[in-house]
Amino acid sequence: VNAHEHLHVNAVPPLRSGAPFPNSYAWIAAFQAHFADPAVAAALRVPKARRLRHGALKNLLAGVTCVAHHDPWHAALDALDFPVALLRDYGWSYAPGWPAYGPPMQESFAATPADRPWLIHLAEGTDATAQAELDQLDQLGCLAANSVLVHGVGLRERDIERVIAAGAAVVWCPSSNHSLLGRTLDPRRLCAAGRLALGSDSRLSGARDLLDEMRGVLARGELDAMPLLELATTAAARILRLPARGSLAPGARADLLIVEDRGGTAESLVGLRRSELRAVVRDGVPRIADPDFAAWFAAARVDAVPVTLDGKPKLLAAPLADPALLALEPGLELVAGRNERARDAIVEAGGYR
Repeated sequence: VNAHEHLHVNAVPPLRSGAPFPNSYAWIAAFQAHFADPAVAAALRVPKARRLRHGALKNLLAGVTCVAHHDPWHAALDALDFPVALLRDYGWSYAPGWPAYGPPMQESFAATPADRPWLIHLAEGTDATAQAELDQLDQLGCLAANSVLVHGVGLRERDIERVIAAGAAVVWCPSSNHSLLGRTLDPRRLCAAGRLALGSDSRLSGARDLLDEMRGVLARGELDAMPLLELATTAAARILRLPARGSLAPGARADLLIVEDRGGTAESLVGLRRSELRAVVRDGVPRIADPDFAAWFAAARVDAVPVTLDGKPKLLAAPLADPALLALEPGLELVAGRNERARDAIVEAGGYR
């Protein structure tokens, strides 16, 4: 479960800046001139429906089967063949300092049932502006058990204790924080209290995908493998009020990953790259898998096409293999007629032709 994403901007070139920003609002202001960059303009000319599907496909390739998309809803998200499941029936605002985008804070919070999550970017910065936002939220009556605060870099120790006492939670996007702000929050207290989930933000500021996000956390020593895995599974499902997701249990959605056993649950998954996943399964059906799973695709009556993912042969469910969509994703290529021998090798490896 990816607890925070902006699905439609994953092909937009990021802003290059050598100095950390004091807060996200300063980054947004700096980005305005970046819109004139021809590569940015070209990326944004791609229809939004396709960009949303691309963000979903990016997540699926990394083993994510459910995403919390933090932006206005779009009709494309309701497509029956959308690559991932989405958090639905939730409330949201964008950020206290950016009221022109998204629903107003108090109105949105009041309209959100107490048993559904309410999401907002909060304290995304290291300065006094970011540090003041939790007080502001609380004064408006918007800090409660269903409040899900995204980023929280500016939260001080006493603020974190207030979040925990309220039963609220934080979504941690460390790669984006390090890139834009030069640091991130210390995740350990929130993690120990069960009030932390993991998000990737988007490639506009964050890691390539949630697997890369997890690998970065391990490399920096910010959390160990098992609690980190929980942030992207059971903890995210609990915080986002998704009881049928995030775990392998009777009655849960049949969403799972198949990986090689490397000595235990967390050790076998955390630290992998997406090409190392043996299969990604959604609703009991393989969506992308190694070629030796070809018989599974056939048994599930899912047409599959040969592709390469970061140079490794895979089979991809045909409904996901729109060439215009794949063209947006670096490292994912159809094995087509221009390379027939490679295509035949992939198909034969799966045991059928």
